[in-house]
Amino acid sequence: MSNETVKDQKKKGGKIVFAICIIIIVALCVIIYLLLHKDDEQPKRDVIVNEDNVDEILTDMGERLPASSYQVTMNSTWYFEDGAASSDNAYVENAEANKNPVYFDVTRSDTGETILESPIIPVGKHMDDIALDTDLSAGTYDCVMTYHLLDDEEETVSTVRVSLKIVIQS
Repeated sequence: MSNETVKDQKKKGGKIVFAICIIIIVALCVIIYLLLHKDDEQPKRDVIVNEDNVDEILTDMGERLPASSYQVTMNSTWYFEDGAASSDNAYVENAEANKNPVYFDVTRSDTGETILESPIIPVGKHMDDIALDTDLSAGTYDCVMTYHLLDDEEETVSTVRVSLKIVIQS
């Protein structure tokens, strides 16, 4: 064999080794990217839990439930004599079984207007004689109550949304 044939073979062998190295590097990069950027199913947002869909929501959540839970203790329909009065039946409790202090906001479903912002409710405490921040006219209002679960620095760590009906009688 001549020197040129050996050199040509070495060049071809070097190009093949180089190409294999590039393929391996690209494959490793793709694998690392896929491992670091798993496309986990994101939890549903803007879902309001009510009596009709609670079982379906819990089933859909499956193993995505957090390690801890939150017990909601409240009545789902609040009655007010008029828009400026305190309700004689509205009740919200932060049950002793919970681990976080909370506060809640009540917004109208039709307009998104916030009609009540509560103070922070420590674990084991409750609110009653609740009055709205907004004077509403007579009627029935579908609302959403958003609980904000707080950490030790009173920063929101999670939220829980439930439906609420407000009835203004006169």
